[in-house]
Amino acid sequence: MFLNYPNNPTGAVVEADFFEKVIDFAKAHDIAVMHDASYSEVAFDGYRPPSFLEAEGAREVGIEFHSLSKSYNMTGWRIGMAVGNAEIIDALMRVKSNLDSGIPQAIQRMAIAALEGPQECIEEHNLVYQRRRDRLVTALRGLGLRVSPPKASLYVWARVPDGTTSVQYATQLLDEAGVVVTPGTGYGPSGEGYVRLSLTLPDERLEEGVRRLVALRV
Repeated sequence: MFLNYPNNPTGAVVEADFFEKVIDFAKAHDIAVMHDASYSEVAFDGYRPPSFLEAEGAREVGIEFHSLSKSYNMTGWRIGMAVGNAEIIDALMRVKSNLDSGIPQAIQRMAIAALEGPQECIEEHNLVYQRRRDRLVTALRGLGLRVSPPKASLYVWARVPDGTTSVQYATQLLDEAGVVVTPGTGYGPSGEGYVRLSLTLPDERLEEGVRRLVALRV
């Protein structure tokens, strides 16, 4: 079972007791749990995402992945870690050893520098993302979209107006405002009725997008 909290694309979060239920379910059905925790450091409003491995019994049933891509803005360099159940880690290594021959040493050294260096940058980045989140949520609500400010992740997941589909609404924003959003159906049928927006654009580009969205209300 693959899980991802804080979640992409929805920004959904969970509390520690959720993972306790996951562990009980995994034991009852004899399945392995793979938890993607790539966004665990990108959180707002005082919320701190729990780790799957914090829950008692987690290492008996699964592993947790993490990535430096989000925490340290190292997107595309693809370096991180997998921690947890030894048997599952061994199986992962067997698969991976047949796919590639390792991460370039330059990227490894950069990762070491990120982990050993000052960590204030993470909170600084989060304040930037939170400011962008608040600005974007206000604009989307002004358009009549139903959206809750996410407590974590780099995305805003918004409900499109009644009577339109995800693709129709995304096409409308593109045609009328020149703003690109991702239709929720791109993440599966359960995403119908939603669009995803990213907080990773530079401030000036996000502000331009917000101005275009606001102009649609005039």
